[in-house]
Amino acid sequence: MTEVIDGEAVAADVRAGVADCVDTLADAGVTPGLATVLMSDDPASETYVSMKQRDCEEVGIEGIHVDVDADASAATLFETIDELNGRDDVHGVLVQLPVPAHVDRREVLRRIDPEKDVDGFHPENVGRLVAGDARYKPCTPHGVQKLLAAYDVETDGADAVVIGRSDIVGKPMANLLVQKGPGGNATTTVCHSHTSDLESKLADADIVVAAAGIPEFVDGSMITSGATVIDVGINRVDADTDRGYELVGDVAYDSVADVAGAITPVPGGVGPMTRAMLLYNTVKAAGRQHDVDVDLP
Repeated sequence: MTEVIDGEAVAADVRAGVADCVDTLADAGVTPGLATVLMSDDPASETYVSMKQRDCEEVGIEGIHVDVDADASAATLFETIDELNGRDDVHGVLVQLPVPAHVDRREVLRRIDPEKDVDGFHPENVGRLVAGDARYKPCTPHGVQKLLAAYDVETDGADAVVIGRSDIVGKPMANLLVQKGPGGNATTTVCHSHTSDLESKLADADIVVAAAGIPEFVDGSMITSGATVIDVGINRVDADTDRGYELVGDVAYDSVADVAGAITPVPGGVGPMTRAMLLYNTVKAAGRQHDVDVDLP
């Protein structure tokens, strides 16, 4: 019987632990604050930001939101980031990606104070992650790590395959799995669009993390019996529904569920964990900046 990994339930546990840490910070006179910056007219980006602000409110984190006109100059965005970097009540700064084409995305990430970079994308924080001394782990890969731990999926000595090499998921996920220590020690292979014979790479995988951004790219014929399959993808495809579309992952769920030992659904798997780990990082940042020990879950 394939086990369905319930991301909503694990995320709820993380949020409860984060709320306890917010209380600890309150006892020390600190209210953690997360600033979100949106420079886009994209409805999906607006929705993501509003969800993050709502999550903050639910656990007691102060949400600060700034809209920057999508047609404004890059300098305007950078000035906004600089101002938030300097605010004592802001412990985490998140610029919702993507930004407009006339703004250098990498410069945006470099502009955020590394101590307030709760996405974990600043080059300094990426370097610390690779070196095994992470300040803040990127939210989605860290969320996957938490899911594996919650369901007692053994990474130590396991063969893991990460499909995708993005800066946001693929690369940091592989780094977390290969690190020494809990949640790591896996023999990790990274596959991508130039990988030949993907099926052979997956044939012996105990853990598969699919983050290719291609709808239902991985099917049951590619997965070994009993493997744990984590589907990071979320893709909108045309469907005969009231909305005219449905959300599917990078994994053909029914096909893979027939052979996998455990699998995450889409939605309800990795997505809730990404948002929960953002709260986790924000509280961690507040504790670091005010020298308050918080017992994060």
